[in-house]
Amino acid sequence: MAALLRALAEKYERASFCDDDPIRCLRGAGSGANLEATAFVAASLSYGSRKQFLPKIDWIIRRAGGNVRDWILSGEFASDFSPDDSSSFYRLFSRALMFRFFSALRETLLKGGPDRSLGGYLQARGVSTGREAVRAICAAFGGRAAPMVPKDDTSACKRICMFLRWMVRDNSPVDKGEWSAWFDKRTLIVPMDVHVARQAERFGLLRQGAPASMRSALALTAQLAEVFPDDPCKGDFALYGLGVDQCAAAHP
Repeated sequence: MAALLRALAEKYERASFCDDDPIRCLRGAGSGANLEATAFVAASLSYGSRKQFLPKIDWIIRRAGGNVRDWILSGEFASDFSPDDSSSFYRLFSRALMFRFFSALRETLLKGGPDRSLGGYLQARGVSTGREAVRAICAAFGGRAAPMVPKDDTSACKRICMFLRWMVRDNSPVDKGEWSAWFDKRTLIVPMDVHVARQAERFGLLRQGAPASMRSALALTAQLAEVFPDDPCKGDFALYGLGVDQCAAAHP
């Protein structure tokens, strides 16, 4: 099993992975605070069908003129999103929810040190591990933008964990490694969604019917750390890539 997981991880962790993945939205975001803000917005909106949510992320990036971080800090998002507008922006995400999300993210960025960044926010709070980061991000939003950002870390927090994977993992043709100097990638938590959970059960890494909880995500991460001790989230590519391929084959 370990050999197969390693082979699948090598197969799927390639630059071409980015062509249809939400991480493709980071092309053109540069580095530093704008990359972090763009990545967080992209990850937070990655819910449901990629054919539906990727255009929504692209629309926000275009509306921000490519500088998502400054667009949020300036409050310009309020020209498109109102706290009183209950109409849908994307599926369950109303325009009022988007307003609360951007407002909470703005407050967080303002507390992010001299560069007003998410990385600065976490570092100022002594955060350097996956579980600490998930808890700190949930606490920063305080449930104001749930379910986009969970109110606590009892759920799997898949989108936050995916964002952290993007920011922390280095030496990858996919992930950005922006925080690799101060954040230990060995502590990252695998972003667990239905594709990953299904494949994890198939490989015997999770028990059948395990709930989509932080407890399950941590259990899966511990199992993958046995195969990828220095980088357990590398196993995410094996499980997620295989799951997406099998789904595409079943629904051509």
